[in-house]
Amino acid sequence: MQQSVETRSPSIAVSQGQVEEAIRTILCWIGEDPTREGLVETPARVARAYRSYFSGYSQNPEEYLQKTFEETAGYDEMVLLKRIPFRSHCEHHMAPIVGRAWVGYLPRNRVVGISKLARVVEACASRLQIQERLTAEIAGVIERVLQPEGVAVVLKAEHHCMSARGVKMHGVDLTTSSMLGKFRTNPMTRQEFMSIVNSDLRD
Repeated sequence: MQQSVETRSPSIAVSQGQVEEAIRTILCWIGEDPTREGLVETPARVARAYRSYFSGYSQNPEEYLQKTFEETAGYDEMVLLKRIPFRSHCEHHMAPIVGRAWVGYLPRNRVVGISKLARVVEACASRLQIQERLTAEIAGVIERVLQPEGVAVVLKAEHHCMSARGVKMHGVDLTTSSMLGKFRTNPMTRQEFMSIVNSDLRD
């Protein structure tokens, strides 16, 4: 059962001033002086940046798929949006996850504007995530709202928690996939989707 991805409100009210003070504390902890000229405005900048990075908490990605088009002239073949750039942050270290997504579905009488698929990816990614859950959430949103014959999602991303810290392995990507409906049950449909994805990955 795919879980719904909804807007979330903070369980504890936190002011902008409290966030900035927390950032000043971190600056002191790493050995910096938050009162020096170059850092005086950094807490406010970081707070604004975090608001942007994690804007997904104030968005419901399902809303982007509400407007659909039924005049498809019977089109029932795969719809695929390729190489959608996304940026997320891992929930373990809050380090960036940077990658691309391939999102496909088999319409059942109705389709959605292609930009809306990218919006779903962006909204789901703009939260603290692990890539496996992010992949399943994107597929689940599309399945619940559009109710297509099938949904396929592949994500390929570099995790800075691995490349910038810890083992510091650069150029290593993680690839995850979620196949629902006919993409799971029909090998030929799944192969059609994956052949396009794999061709992109080789380029």
